[in-house]
Amino acid sequence: MLEYHVYDVFTDRAFSGNPLAIVMGADDLSGAQMQTIARQFNLSETIFVMRPADPAHRARVRIFLPLAEIPFAGHPTIGCALHLCGGQDGHLVLEETAGPVPVQITDGLAEFRAPVLPELGGHVDPAAVAAGLGLSRDQVGFGPHRPVVAHAGPGFIFAPLRDLDALAQARPSGTAFEALTAETPKLYAYAPDGDGFRARMFAPANGIPEDPATGSASATLAAPLLAAGVLPEGETQLTLRQGIEMGRPSRIGLRVTVQGGKLAAVHVSGRAVRVAEGRITIPEAE
Repeated sequence: MLEYHVYDVFTDRAFSGNPLAIVMGADDLSGAQMQTIARQFNLSETIFVMRPADPAHRARVRIFLPLAEIPFAGHPTIGCALHLCGGQDGHLVLEETAGPVPVQITDGLAEFRAPVLPELGGHVDPAAVAAGLGLSRDQVGFGPHRPVVAHAGPGFIFAPLRDLDALAQARPSGTAFEALTAETPKLYAYAPDGDGFRARMFAPANGIPEDPATGSASATLAAPLLAAGVLPEGETQLTLRQGIEMGRPSRIGLRVTVQGGKLAAVHVSGRAVRVAEGRITIPEAE
């Protein structure tokens, strides 16, 4: 059997934020066995911890959705780093499939630097976004913000919505949503909220009807924000709130550095609290 821990991430309060399962000592598991365990936990993500390839790093990890493996994700990075540091301040590196991810921990706050700088893909038809989310066309977009695809490893459709009422009303709408997300199955909707943005992320094709907090999307949001002209030269810090409509409020810190009009670095930060631990049976090898 393997030791596991469950953390609520991007929160400092149990039973809020985004739940994460951390499975320790996973070196001898196959990818199929990891996927079976992730499906059993049925959380947004499960992270498997192994010995690092580089002894200077803290651990090698693999991250799984209930239905697929992904190369990088934010809330597993935050939760796993805080678990491995054992409440101590310091710096560590996690070897993720997307590349080494450095994490700095200070006073219980973990901040990682995104391993890949986000890039824009194509534009997305606002009418298709409205249909896919069950909204009217005039509820999609605000100011200079328009729907786009962006990626930094995982790809997302970024759907800016007019206000918090539109965000609360958004619902993936049957075949219209399936058509909208046929090539990019994750949709991140966001609206202005105080000193930052409030967001929701839908990925039913990946086994995630709605995600309480999405660190990888938070990092990737830097590209649409830069394209919208709202990131000045130098460093900008924003607060992203997610999971509120689900009753699992999450708080995500986003720190973006722009140099010469281009993204130079993207950092995401958050806290986590442990809520469960135990041991899980190793699935039979296929």
